[in-house]
Amino acid sequence: MHQNPNHSKLSALPKRIIIMRHGESKGNLDNSTYSTTPDHQIPLTDVGLAQAQDAGARLRHLISTTSSTNSWRVYFYVSPYARTRSTLRELGRSFPKKRIIGVREECRIREQDFGNFQVEERMRAIKRTRERFGRFFYRFPEGESAADVFDRVSSFLESLWRDIDMKRLHHDPSHDLNFIIVSHGLTARVFLMKWFKWTVEQFERLNNLGNCEFRVIELGSGGEYSLAIHHTEEEMQEWGLDKDMIADQKWRANAHRGEWNGNCPWYLNAFFDHLDDSDDNEDSDDEPPSDSSSICA
Repeated sequence: MHQNPNHSKLSALPKRIIIMRHGESKGNLDNSTYSTTPDHQIPLTDVGLAQAQDAGARLRHLISTTSSTNSWRVYFYVSPYARTRSTLRELGRSFPKKRIIGVREECRIREQDFGNFQVEERMRAIKRTRERFGRFFYRFPEGESAADVFDRVSSFLESLWRDIDMKRLHHDPSHDLNFIIVSHGLTARVFLMKWFKWTVEQFERLNNLGNCEFRVIELGSGGEYSLAIHHTEEEMQEWGLDKDMIADQKWRANAHRGEWNGNCPWYLNAFFDHLDDSDDNEDSDDEPPSDSSSICA
């Protein structure tokens, strides 16, 4: 029996990368909380604590029933905010310590900075302005834009892959490794945008994750990651993915690592769909252009 030459490389990669939003916080319940409590200190509600415990049970079931081996492991990354840390503590109750190979607090996956104490009336007016400018590029006064979040998420992903390549996680390749990233709604959308190389226009159409909702990015047989392995087409439509984005996820599910999806329209056609496929109209190398004024200076 011939072994797949990519098997050893693929076994070193995480089987799943699960990005999830924190449970319900007091700020989700009452916007005035932001005017009295620093954003990073806002706690979960009792409902949020219960959501996190339920999410832990669902994640444990997902990983344990769909792993190729019983020797699966998890590694957690968590935003430093109180609500994400509390979410992690509650969902972590579903995982025996022997299944957890590490946890890291990671500032680069924190919430978008909206400024310091947020006056409710002013924030409503600012958010109306953001709707006109677009969510990705609009920067909150004294805060961040989604584009700023994109930059730090990009830096985080570079570190994540470097940890994998340099074997800093001390991961046994015979174990299915699962990354669980406990973060925030906009940060999760930016993470997916960066991971799958979605455009700003595609990002603007994405819907926010609900509290303790998660997206499962799973490793396919060929070495590419896809949402379509675990999630249905209907789910992806509800999240704001269009038919081309969904088709790309389905392609990724069986694609070989490093392959190029030539049918992905936003890689090429979005910019050059107006160009002629044929070279019949190209000028001959031996003939100068008939109109010298057309030559660029």
